[in-house]
Amino acid sequence: MYRESARYYDAIYSFKDYAVEADAVSSRIRALKPDAATLLDVACGTGAHLVHFARKFQVEGIDLSEEQLAVARTRMPGVELHLGDMTTFDLGRTFDAVTCMFSSIGYVGSLDGLDAAIGRMAAHLAPGGVLVVEPWLLPDGFQDGHLSTLFVDEPDIAVARMSISHKEGRRSWFDMEHLVGSADGVEHFVEHHELGLFTVEEQLAAFERAGLSVEHDPEGPMGRGLYVGVASS
Repeated sequence: MYRESARYYDAIYSFKDYAVEADAVSSRIRALKPDAATLLDVACGTGAHLVHFARKFQVEGIDLSEEQLAVARTRMPGVELHLGDMTTFDLGRTFDAVTCMFSSIGYVGSLDGLDAAIGRMAAHLAPGGVLVVEPWLLPDGFQDGHLSTLFVDEPDIAVARMSISHKEGRRSWFDMEHLVGSADGVEHFVEHHELGLFTVEEQLAAFERAGLSVEHDPEGPMGRGLYVGVASS
């Protein structure tokens, strides 16, 4: 996932207002923990949210894609960025806030994976710390056979990306077909994505099993919702 496309990821998602999203999440964190000073962004990708979180907190990031981390390291020199799996990572320290944005939690794939990831994130919270997770689509809201297209047309790069969504039980998957043109020529590659489909109740329960009080915002940054959990003080 997002390995060959890491070089083009920021151009592909340039439509997202990462600054506004990060500011809104930061405000939620500070409302629940006014003295929050440190933040870990799980599945930080190229650091597009993290660079804005860094204006409010001392930050670190972790991601499974070395290719995306390479972009993030260029963007944020001096910031600790870790290679790791959200279901198993252990950094040996805690943070006042942990975030997992842009539906990355869906990549855990299963309810066991969901429990593992929320558990690991909760384990990295300081007393009274805040966990913010932006979910993937709900099982009832996922459209099997949906055609998705995205186009980028910039002076030095052009990208056409297309995929068709598939649903098998509680698993969603799609192959993202990329056609990328630049001064170096035209290349084509495919990236396979699989994400688990979890209900609101299942996600709330995962937070509660991790020992967190939790609230669900059905809207969130981009209409997919948001879960905000708080560790006991």
